[in-house]
Amino acid sequence: MRKVTLCVATALTAAVAFSAPTTVTAKEDQGTKADNAKMNKEQKTEETAEQQKETKSDREITRKIRRMVVKDKSLSMKAHNVKIITKDGKVTLKGPVKTDKEKEAVQKAARKVAGKDNVTNELEVAPPK
Repeated sequence: MRKVTLCVATALTAAVAFSAPTTVTAKEDQGTKADNAKMNKEQKTEETAEQQKETKSDREITRKIRRMVVKDKSLSMKAHNVKIITKDGKVTLKGPVKTDKEKEAVQKAARKVAGKDNVTNELEVAPPK
């Protein structure tokens, strides 16, 4: 009887051990960084979104441009997430987009809100992956 109990216990232990779900973790890809991470480090001395003025008019300009860009469903996620920096009514566009067409579309939206002479386009077309 002891041998039977021991065999059953061993079999149950093995069954539980082999049927337990294994923990799978995603391996971090250390070689891939955000498209504009390197650019952000290089631009420490240039205008950044954190340096944007908090005046009501600058925030309103930024909000209107962002709303126009996000409403355009033909644009990629990259284009939807470009940096829009407004200081004293002057808008700077930064970040990666997928195509020249997207670059032009974001610039057009900014110019429509802020005026042609008040927009600096520093958007870059990201290389295809």
